[in-house]
Amino acid sequence: MRTFDLAPLYRSAIGFDRLAQLLNEQRADAQPSYPPYNIELVSEDKYRIVMALAGFSRAEIDIITERDSLHVTGRKQKEGVERTFLHRGIAARDFEQRFQLANHVKVTGATFENGMLTIDLVREVPEALKPRKIEIADGAVANVSVLEQRQAA
Repeated sequence: MRTFDLAPLYRSAIGFDRLAQLLNEQRADAQPSYPPYNIELVSEDKYRIVMALAGFSRAEIDIITERDSLHVTGRKQKEGVERTFLHRGIAARDFEQRFQLANHVKVTGATFENGMLTIDLVREVPEALKPRKIEIADGAVANVSVLEQRQAA
């Protein structure tokens, strides 16, 4: 396996230190393969995570969102009855899956049906951060008077 030194990114790029940190974390932590999941792009600003959770019930699944991460955990209830399996192909182990969310992505809802957990997400960019067109005035004097009126108010 190759290792890459991302230190030059820290020296030459301003404001991308978080991106380099995320790359380092992804490289260090191997992404778990259980439970299997899909990430879908539903529309321009809507996403969906679908996880296959065979053998789990709603009460055994927790979904927690904090800041820019989404945590899905499953804690299997211990059965009081001992079973003898000839073949065990359905995993019944606990899991914790973490997803890193981009800026302004929020969880809007979750459903659990037929062993499939569906989490809906939407990106809501605030109006203040959306691109806006700036009109160019005819003279600099008009702009100065508007600024002075705002400061006085």
